[in-house]
Formats: sequence, structure tokens, C-alpha cells
Amino acid sequence: MKPRKFLSRRTMLKGALGGGVVSLALPPLEAMMGSNGALADGTTEGPIFGVFFWANGTPWHGGHGGVQGGQGSQGDVWTPAEVGPGYTPSSLLQPIAAHQPSIATGLTPHTEVPAAPPGQSDGHMRGFMVALTGDRIRPEGFDHPSHTLTALRPSIDQVVAKHPEFYGKSPAPYRSLVLGVSEARFHDYGHWNAISYNGPDSLNLPVSSPGQLWNLLFDIPDDFEALERRANVLDAVLEDANDLRAKLGPRDQARLDDHLDHISEVQRRLELSGVTCEPGAQPAEPTDLMEKTQVMSELLAMALGCGITRAFSFMLTSPATTHIFSNLGVPDGMHKTCHDGYWQRVNDITRYQMECFGAFMDRLEAVADPAGVTLMDRAAILGTSEYGEGWQHSVAEMPVVIAGGACGNLNRGVHVREPGGNYSMAHVTVLRALGINTPSFGWNGGETSDALSGILV
Repeated sequence: MKPRKFLSRRTMLKGALGGGVVSLALPPLEAMMGSNGALADGTTEGPIFGVFFWANGTPWHGGHGGVQGGQGSQGDVWTPAEVGPGYTPSSLLQPIAAHQPSIATGLTPHTEVPAAPPGQSDGHMRGFMVALTGDRIRPEGFDHPSHTLTALRPSIDQVVAKHPEFYGKSPAPYRSLVLGVSEARFHDYGHWNAISYNGPDSLNLPVSSPGQLWNLLFDIPDDFEALERRANVLDAVLEDANDLRAKLGPRDQARLDDHLDHISEVQRRLELSGVTCEPGAQPAEPTDLMEKTQVMSELLAMALGCGITRAFSFMLTSPATTHIFSNLGVPDGMHKTCHDGYWQRVNDITRYQMECFGAFMDRLEAVADPAGVTLMDRAAILGTSEYGEGWQHSVAEMPVVIAGGACGNLNRGVHVREPGGNYSMAHVTVLRALGINTPSFGWNGGETSDALSGILV
């Protein structure tokens, strides 16, 4: 019998574009798999980690420290009524219920709050830092009146992406992708622009343009942009694709064709939206938050499915967002809407953000390998916000969503209720689900060795 030839997981289609070379990654193919279903070149698909962030928490209720005022309240519409597996989703969790996320409620920061400089208890900043880094704000250089702050250490997405136990000896072409959707900002400096930190005073600004992300994933140098914005990447790699197709079995051929068709459709949508335009014109972007979420999610799913990365952060809306949800009939930015006490408007906005979260996970669920394992089966996604509620910035009852299967290491559809519990239990849970040795996580009073009960397999 003629020995079977295997493809490396790192196989790329290559072609010429604008005098240079572009690369197109491939999805997992049967030709890359050994007889046991593992990758034949010794690499592994491995788990995926991501942070999904939305702004301004959830609508206020009594659990946020006696908060009941403003323009009315209808109580807690986030926390499920039952605890344990098989909970009934609350109204705000219904848009993501199809993905059976596990939910932790009652969590709050346990980090110390230094008396000086004053203002470090502000939820916009304290809750954010604990949710993303497990530590308090760096006191040095903090200034509450101007809202100037930085982190003491890396955010959880960078902790994972740079941890030797995550990628091992086979890092992906990009250790992480840092993405965003809404470009509305409370301030145009510092913390208000990003959720990903390398450490003090070192932010990873998000890629928020579908066109920019497209160029990044297809390795198109910036200086080609003005020359051939409308050049079709698929045309550039077509000869290489045809050569590869001739070496594949029927099912892999169909899978390759589906992959190329999907990329062609995404490219067509970008062209129709005006993202690719004539030289000299400013690229247009989708203005609807949902539409842009879907395009960015499709590109991210493509990157994850092709092994371009296994770690990401996805900032739907930035901290204290001023995004105006005019599609919901809300006349002001969300930050002002929270402070003005419009509970129903905040509820509507939060539900819409959860609908975007659901659409994001839909895109990851739609991408599967030859064995039928989806990106969501491999993923551990930490969904979070900057505090519990946005009217008075309470950090009680901070929302935590842990979605995906983490390659069989996470139970789905579990509600864990821990009133006053340490937020970093969520960090310990996802890190251990990813196979990262985690004796404890958290600093400056926020340390814990405990995971959330019932979520880890």
C-alpha cells in the first residue's frame, strides 16, 4: 500500500500581489490528521482562549449595594433563578443561551484600595483592572480627576498568550489578536481605549477596522494598499490552491473549496461596505454595531480555524463607552444614559450587547474541523464588563460568563452563585481549563487558589 502523505498544519497558500507575496492559511484538513485524529506533524490544535468585553456592566438592582433609584428599576434581570447545571436563562442571558454558557454571579474585587491617591475605588477603573488583570490599579501616577491610570501587570489575554504552557514549542503566527468593534471613547487616551495590557503603561490598542484585520490576516503589507486595494487575494493564491487540490482527497477538496468560497464571500461583503476603496479615499466602516461584530467575528473565526492564533481579546464597547445606541431609540451615549438613571434604556442596551455576544459565538460555532469539533468546543471565553452596574459604578455582582468547552475541560450551562466571592476565581477557572498550572491568581488582597465550583470538568 502506498504510504499516505501528510500536510503540515502550517501549510499556507501563497501568491503574488502588488509585487509582493500574500499568504492564505488553511483550515484543518484530513490530510493533516494522523490515524488517531491528532495532527500528523506533531502539533496540536489545542484550546482557544478569548476575552469578550462589553461596557457598563448590567442594569442596577438591590444586589449592587442598595441601589434602587434613577428612572426606575425592574430588579435583577441578569442572575438566573436556579443554581447548578441546567439553569433557566434570565432575560439578559437569553441572547447567548444557545451556547449554554456557564455563569458566575455575586463576584466582586477583593483587592485592597489604597487611601492615596484618592479615587481608586471608582468602579470604572477598579472593577476593570481586577476583571482584566486580577490586580488593583497602579497607585503611582493615578489621578482620579483626569481619569489617568494604568495596570500593574498584564491582562489575562496576554498572560495566556505568552504562557509557555499554552502554546508550548509551537506558537501560532500571532500569539494573540486584539480586536475591537465600537470606536466611541470616553477619553482618547490610556485605559479608555483598550482592554489588553502588556504591563504598566503598555496598552495593546485594538484593531477595529475589518479592512485592517483583513490585511493583517492575509499578510498584505501596508504599502500595497494604495496600489491594489481591489486585488482579489483568492486570485493571487489560485494557482497554489489548484496545485494543492490535486493532492487532496474528495472530502478535503470540498473543505478547501468551502474555505475559499467563505473567504470570497467575506471579501465581497467588505467591498460592498466600502472597506476596500479607490486610492486616496478613507475606508468606510459598517456603522451598525451588530453588522460590524459579525464581520469582525467572521474574520476572527477564520484566523482561529486556520491556526493563525489561539488567543484573542474582543472589545465590543470600550470602558465607559459613549457609543450611542440610536438603533434602540436611545438619544445619548451609554455612559450618560447610565448616569441619568434610565434603567430601561440600559436594559435594552445590555440586551443588545448580549445579542452581539451571541452573534459572535455563532460565528465560532459555525467553524468545525474534519472530526466535527467546533471552535466553541475548543474555546474558553471569559465574558466580562468593568463593574456590576453603571449608574453608581458598583463593583458588587460583576457579570462573569464562561463559554465554550475548552477541549472537554469545561462543563457548560452551570450557574455558580458566590455572593461577595473573589472575582479572581473566574481567572483560576479559565486558566486551569486551558491546562495552565495555576496554584493561585490575584494580587494585593485578591489572591485565591479556588476555582468556581462545578464549572471545571
